[in-house]
Amino acid sequence: MKINLFEDECVDELFPAIAARPAYAIQCAAKRLIDWVQDLNQPLFGIVRPHLRTIQELDFPMIEEWDGKNEDSTLFVNASTVPSRKNFEVLKSIVDRNRFGVVHAGERIAAALIPGDVEGDRRHQNGILSRQYFATRNISELNALGSELDLFHYPHDIVRFNLETINDNLAYIIATRSLTEVRDGVFVAKGAQLGEHIVCDTSAGPIVVDENAKIGPYTFLSGPAYIGPNSKVIEHSAIKDAVSLGHTTKIGGEVEASIIEPYTNKQHHGFLGHSYLGSWINLGAGTCNSDLKNTYGEVKIEYPRINGVGSKVTTNMQFVGCIMGDYSKSAINTGIFTGKVVGLCSMLYGFVTTNVPSFVNYARLFGQVTEMPPEVMISTQKRMFARRNVKQRPCDIQLINDLYGITRNERQIAGEPLAL
Repeated sequence: MKINLFEDECVDELFPAIAARPAYAIQCAAKRLIDWVQDLNQPLFGIVRPHLRTIQELDFPMIEEWDGKNEDSTLFVNASTVPSRKNFEVLKSIVDRNRFGVVHAGERIAAALIPGDVEGDRRHQNGILSRQYFATRNISELNALGSELDLFHYPHDIVRFNLETINDNLAYIIATRSLTEVRDGVFVAKGAQLGEHIVCDTSAGPIVVDENAKIGPYTFLSGPAYIGPNSKVIEHSAIKDAVSLGHTTKIGGEVEASIIEPYTNKQHHGFLGHSYLGSWINLGAGTCNSDLKNTYGEVKIEYPRINGVGSKVTTNMQFVGCIMGDYSKSAINTGIFTGKVVGLCSMLYGFVTTNVPSFVNYARLFGQVTEMPPEVMISTQKRMFARRNVKQRPCDIQLINDLYGITRNERQIAGEPLAL
C-alpha cells in the first residue's frame, strides 16, 4: 500500500493559507497532516500545484511526486484533512483493515483506498484531482467505509479546529515523545528553557514547550498551548487558550487561540486573537486585531477568490480575528478589524477596515493603496532569510514571482484604486 496526498478542486477556498504551501502542510493544533500521515509508515506520494512542485521536492523529501500510476493499492487522502488525532485514528484504521472503500465529506472525497491496476484516466490538471478523476477509477463501486473525516473548507476552519482538537493532539504528543514534566501539566523537550517567575495555568489543558524553545521571564502561559521548536516567547507575554506556535517564531504581547506558522514574528506588545498567520510575517509594535464584533454576533468573512469574485461566508463563530498570508507585514500601531483577510506579500498601515489584496501597500486610512512589484518582496525575502540564517534559493525567488501572477486577478477585483 502507498499513500497519496491530493488536493481537490476546493483547495483554493483555503486561500491565502495554501498559496505558498501544500494543504497538507497547514499547521493546526501543533500538528500538520503530513506529520500524522508519516506515522502510518507507508510510502508517501503527493501531487501539488505547479508552483509548489520544487518546494515539495526540497522541503518535503519524504514525499515523492506522484506520476499518476496506481500499480499498488493506494490510499488517497485529501490534503485538506484536518490534522487531528481523531482523523489520524480513522486513517490508521483504514490502513490496518486494508479494506477498499471511500470516505466522503459532503460531496468531497476525504479518503479512498483503491485497488491497484484500476483502469481509468491517469491525467490530472494543475495538480488537482477532481471528482471526475475519481469517477474514472470506478470509485462509485466502492463501499462507504462508514467513518468520518473532517476537512478544512475555509481558513477560519483552521482556527475552529485548533480550538477543538489541540487538547487531543497535545495528549498524543505527550504520550509518544520523551518530554519532561517540569510542573503540573507543563512538558518540555530537550534544550527548552523557561525563565524565572513564569505563571502557568494548565486547568484547561497542557502546555508543551518543544526543543530549544525559550520562554522569557514574567510570562503567563495558559493551556492548552504549544510552543514550537526554536521559538522565543518574549518576557511579559501572555500566551493563552489554544495557541499553536510553529518553529522559529518570536512572539510577544498577548496571543489567544491563534495559529502562527514558522518564521513569523510578533515580537512586541499588542493583541492577536483567534487568528491564523502564515510564515515570514512581521507584526510591528502595537499591532492589534479585533476578534469580536461590537454586536456580539457571529462573524461573517468575505473571502477573496483567486479566480473569481469573492463570497461572504458565515463562520458560525463568535470569535474570529484575521487570516494573514505569508510574507505580509504591519507597521507600528496597525489595527486590523474583525474577520479580515490579508493576502500575501502586503504591507499594512493604519486601520485595516477591509480585506487586503496580495502585493499591495495598504494605507487606506490615508487614501492610498498601491501595488507592490514582486522585486521588492524578493529583496525583502532575502534580507529576512539572512536574519534567520536561511539561504534564499532559486525556488523561493520563483515562488514570489509565481504568487504575484497567481494573485493578479485578486488585485483587479479588489475594488481599491491601485497605482504604482
